Amino acid sequence: MYGLEPVVAQALSAGDRLLSTLINGLALGAVYSLLALGFVIIFKATQVVNFAHGAMAALGAYFVSYFAVTLNVPGKWIPGAPLTLQWILSAIIAMGVMAIFGLVVERVAIRPMIGQPLFSVAMITIGLEVIVRTTTNDLIENTIRPVGDPWLFAAFQFGNVRLFHTQIAMVAAAILAMGLLAIFFKSRTGIAMRATAFDQEAAMAQGIRVGTVFALAWVIGSILAAVGGVFTSVAPRAAGVGPFTPFIVFRAFPAVILGGLDSVIGAIIGGFVIGLAEVGAGNYLTFSWLGTGFSGVVPFILMLVVLLIRPYGLFGTAEIRRV
Repeated sequence: MYGLEPVVAQALSAGDRLLSTLINGLALGAVYSLLALGFVIIFKATQVVNFAHGAMAALGAYFVSYFAVTLNVPGKWIPGAPLTLQWILSAIIAMGVMAIFGLVVERVAIRPMIGQPLFSVAMITIGLEVIVRTTTNDLIENTIRPVGDPWLFAAFQFGNVRLFHTQIAMVAAAILAMGLLAIFFKSRTGIAMRATAFDQEAAMAQGIRVGTVFALAWVIGSILAAVGGVFTSVAPRAAGVGPFTPFIVFRAFPAVILGGLDSVIGAIIGGFVIGLAEVGAGNYLTFSWLGTGFSGVVPFILMLVVLLIRPYGLFGTAEIRRV
């Protein structure tokens, strides 16, 4: 099975079904939070809606596959090291490549557009999405390419419910990202990014190098997209990175809208809420007349409800305009 369809808990007791829902929902929510964080950080700092985010996630997953599986770098240089350590080191190298990729994209495609209409910038990111997605599909030869994760289907068993090691890794990666971002935003550079997000002209007047902040936002966003892409491509939900991986961003987009386009906290909470809602719908709303794909619709229903009540999201900044 390929994709992020929730694991449906069939023939389970009420307690096991609830536990299964929580485990799978939190794991899926962690992936959505990682993807939403990257999306929000780029928008918050630059006001650019990055429609290439999903393609960047797939490209990051491809680089992990390339370094971990194809080249086995740096694993072959450290024989005898645990497979998990080898894979993590390969993933770190891939994240470094994605950081450089994000920097190049910002300098070449985004920086020249500063001061231009945001619609034009958004169209550039759509063009980037097509270019990056097509290139990634060519690199993986339009097939499913394993990312070489060391966990595969290893799991802890709790009665009839399994907790996969990959699910633990997903949640751990999300918690690590949250912790690192919390530390970053308290640093001098992080404060500069927050100031730039609040008012670019005022930040420049205070001597903040706005261009550097923009570049850093794209670097961080690219890394987070790659991490989300990797965990989109691991068992038990997927067999690797494939042609459909870039479209995972559309599954995570309701989390961005729910939390607020410019809210880091909102991205985290929105991701976990959407993950739990999607898996919960798959496990509990199993009426035949709803169809088998109804769980994938629930996040968008929540998004529409939030937009009707709070158009700027639960934690987003409300814009007041005079008419």
